[in-house]
Amino acid sequence: MTSASGEPSAWIRRFHAAPSAPTRLVCLPHAGGSASYFFPVATALTPGVEVLAVQYPGRQDRRTETCVDDLHELADHVARELKLWADRPVTLFGHSMGAVLAYEVARRLRGSDVELLGVLASGRGAPSRARVHDVHLMRDDMLLREVRALSGTEDKLFEDDEIVRMVLPALRSDYKAVETYRHDPDDKLSCPVVALLGDDDPRVSEDEARAWEDHTDGEFGMRVFPGGHFYLNDQAEGVLSVVTEHIAKWSAATGRAG
Repeated sequence: MTSASGEPSAWIRRFHAAPSAPTRLVCLPHAGGSASYFFPVATALTPGVEVLAVQYPGRQDRRTETCVDDLHELADHVARELKLWADRPVTLFGHSMGAVLAYEVARRLRGSDVELLGVLASGRGAPSRARVHDVHLMRDDMLLREVRALSGTEDKLFEDDEIVRMVLPALRSDYKAVETYRHDPDDKLSCPVVALLGDDDPRVSEDEARAWEDHTDGEFGMRVFPGGHFYLNDQAEGVLSVVTEHIAKWSAATGRAG
């Protein structure tokens, strides 16, 4: 994939080009996730919004590359790549680990040429309310059991030993990145933030999600959907409605609506 400036990028996937779209949505996957998870989002929102998805090292077409197990380093890489896509304003959408990563990327985009409209933080409590976990230190079988419990991946995939061996390094690396992450409590965003979550998510409560308000001086909102940690799999229509609603609202506020 090449950036808006024509430079090659291993980090960014654009499944459907939308040259007439006034804004972009940048999607950041969950732990163990890949850019292709957001292919349906790109299909649904094109041509009104151009969707970019981040591809972390260590999976799919980047599976031979070394995983990045430090979230700050990961944010450095993603922010650097997004600065090559500064021709249109962007909104960041991150799920689970991707929500924290979106927050850190947003911090790094301040003062750059990238016009950031806002951050949509899904399926993750605020950085200040992070729970202590050590999944990345578990045995392989226990780590896989944890992933299955969150219902984000079809169980049949874990019946294939080759697939399991392929995804385990990325899973462990991502869990380490998010579980060892620490935020700067004195550094807030200025852009709007919206928290999204499932009402039966074992990994984040409404109180923990609402604490995202403490991480921005901008507008804050929260939407709760039926479902667990991967509520967005079954609530895609409602989630996309919230995404497009806020992109339109934030674009209008900056005079950039198409």
